[in-house]
Amino acid sequence: MLVRGRGSPSDAVVDAAAERDGVSVARVDATARGADGDDDPDVVFAVGESALLTLASTPTDRPVVPVEAGTGRYDVASEDVTAAVDAAATGRYETVAHPIVDAAVNGEPAGAALADVTLMTSAPARISEYGIESPDGWTERVRSDGVVVATPLGSAGYARAVGGPLLAPATGLVTVPVSPYAMHTDAWVVRPPVRLTVERDEAAVSLRLDDRVAVESVPPNTPVEVGVDRELSLVRPQSIGDF
Repeated sequence: MLVRGRGSPSDAVVDAAAERDGVSVARVDATARGADGDDDPDVVFAVGESALLTLASTPTDRPVVPVEAGTGRYDVASEDVTAAVDAAATGRYETVAHPIVDAAVNGEPAGAALADVTLMTSAPARISEYGIESPDGWTERVRSDGVVVATPLGSAGYARAVGGPLLAPATGLVTVPVSPYAMHTDAWVVRPPVRLTVERDEAAVSLRLDDRVAVESVPPNTPVEVGVDRELSLVRPQSIGDF
């Protein structure tokens, strides 16, 4: 068993694992990249948001249990850690696959995200114009502060806060304008890949992958491709014990 993250919730996971016979546990920092701590963990506990989001660029093929990671319906609370460890140790849980999205700017890889990809004007309250295109040939243009493309996991976060719907697993990606310059706007559920462009040279626009800035300034008319080619297996909290 591998625990990613430090602090009280992480300590609770380690303590619960230590009470079970035959369970070995290792711990690494939340943002550790390429560090397993355990040669072949059966389950990974990602404690905190950073520990979970880092798995976009350091993916694992093992089931992942998010603990206090801000994922809403897929989060395990601190008080339920013991039940989660028991389920992980005995294999009594179900998993659901969630996509990891890769972003490329003008064909050059920019990085990966687990929750969302966002184009946003760098200065507060500045508006730009964005183009959105799906592989079905559907296109849209919107004037707004930004535009966010979220996975089903990320649809409960920032995309939801700016008016997007919650997505069930395997339903595609949701694209939502941020502070649009219009009375009524839509959110669009599309299948990947999604192509975004900055249509006007009015303000500097940055590219964010989850919680970090990947590109400080995306030039106008430069394609930003958001695609999916990997998945992360998350443990469903509802399948653990009495959740």
